[in-house]
Amino acid sequence: MARTGVPGLDEVLPGGLTEGHLFLLEGAPGTGKTTIALRFLITGAQAGEPGLYITLSETEKELRNGALSHGWRLGENIEVFEVVPPESLLDPDLQQSLLYSSDLELGETTRAILGAFERVKPRRVVLDSLSEIRLLAQSSLRYRRQILALKHYFSRFGATVLLLDDMSSEAAYKTVHSIAHGVIKLEELAPDYGAERRRLKISKYRGCPYRGGYHDFAIRTGGVRVFPRLVAAEHRSRLARESVSSGVEELDALLGGIEQGSSTLILGPAGAGKSTFALQFASAALERGEKAALFIFDEDLGLLFDRTRKMGFELEAMFEAGNLHVEQVDAAEMSPGEFACNVRAAVDEAQAKTVVIDSLNGYQAAMPEESALVVHIHELLQYLNRQGATTFLTVAQHGLVGDMKAPVEVTYLADTVILLRYFEALGRVRRAVSVIKKRTGHHEETIREFRIGQGGLTVGAPLEDFQGVLHGVPSFVGNIGPLLQSGLTGNGNG
Repeated sequence: MARTGVPGLDEVLPGGLTEGHLFLLEGAPGTGKTTIALRFLITGAQAGEPGLYITLSETEKELRNGALSHGWRLGENIEVFEVVPPESLLDPDLQQSLLYSSDLELGETTRAILGAFERVKPRRVVLDSLSEIRLLAQSSLRYRRQILALKHYFSRFGATVLLLDDMSSEAAYKTVHSIAHGVIKLEELAPDYGAERRRLKISKYRGCPYRGGYHDFAIRTGGVRVFPRLVAAEHRSRLARESVSSGVEELDALLGGIEQGSSTLILGPAGAGKSTFALQFASAALERGEKAALFIFDEDLGLLFDRTRKMGFELEAMFEAGNLHVEQVDAAEMSPGEFACNVRAAVDEAQAKTVVIDSLNGYQAAMPEESALVVHIHELLQYLNRQGATTFLTVAQHGLVGDMKAPVEVTYLADTVILLRYFEALGRVRRAVSVIKKRTGHHEETIREFRIGQGGLTVGAPLEDFQGVLHGVPSFVGNIGPLLQSGLTGNGNG
């Protein structure tokens, strides 16, 4: 296989491009075709394979400057051959009228390409772009025969050829698909807000398995990086799963413990304390000597560190010590594929055993299509589960009290669901927590009051004297005396 050298692309392909065959790389202008092609030649040159870049649309200077923008220098093993029109076709005094100029120019162009190939004798060839040859051919039949002739010529010498096409012609001219050994299609999408999104798919690859579907990719300084679609079924492992503690005895009693490698969804209105619950588990993991990863969509990291420090969570110190991976995610700039790749790196490379995603509302902004979002989260949670990483996700529900709804329904995906609510009691707004789902093990069916203060998270006794807490306006059914004396609900230890 001729490896492309593009991070992630060879994982989507069957390890690279099959040597000695012709491949088509197509996409609209600006989708990254030239960048991928240059990386393909540079990777070959580093392996001692001479490369030839035949350009019919850009000048050699433009190509070399484009390579320099990524920090690449095209060395001696890579030759850029710029095909320029014959002078006779540019001088009106030398033009003749018995033959169409395109007939002459196509022949001159083909001879120039073959001459450069025979001189360089490359192992890797890039032809940029097919649109110029298509225009010179004038008809689909002549264009197909010309590409077939080039394919057979290059194959005789065992060269791996990458043809670039900017898809500027009508669909009727897409005859190269049947000729090429494989087809890679690049796309650029323009969301209503935020940076453009790019994705690719392998439309065809003869005789080799490849990873189907769309894969996000980005063009950054240093080249193109592809984020292969995560397939959880490819990552199976057997783990001894133990119960992990939150560090708060009352919360552990309510939950009955959280199983390692499971996923927990924390639901509640804005400001109810969802992030604090997730951070409590992350802080407990750090205190056990494990590593954790936080992916924050909705809060500035500086504010997060300052706010949590007052609650006793020394996240910044753990971050600086390298035990905590913290990443602020900009949903307007990052694609879902890149996000999943970053989470995977935190688990595989940084060895994080606790992962916090705060929140899925921000995640949804990165992927507005709800159906695709649910499938994406399912694959990510399944992958994290099989790697033994305990995952905590937060979702902000619409409203403050009463019947509230989440922007995306993912409760059935999580192993455990924690519900947070505001409720009114004795002229004060209070907070309550309950567990409404747990796949494995026992959990309390009670509702407990909790508070967030400078000492962190405090969970009280079950609210046995109240009814209707989850609706926000409960009715008191117990003895009011102890309640008035303590000013607290439950048994006075909340």
